[in-house]
Amino acid sequence: MFIVSLILFVGGMLLTGLSFSFAAPGLFFALGILLVAASLALPFHFGTR
Repeated sequence: MFIVSLILFVGGMLLTGLSFSFAAPGLFFALGILLVAASLALPFHFGTR
């Protein structure tokens, strides 16, 4: 679970940071924000207690 969250977090930060060098910056910025949010929400919803 930690590895998946880490990959989503790093990928989201990468998309957010590089979004303004792509053709549609708003789309990639929003996708990066969604990936970061998913990486933070994943352990709370699917993690073991």
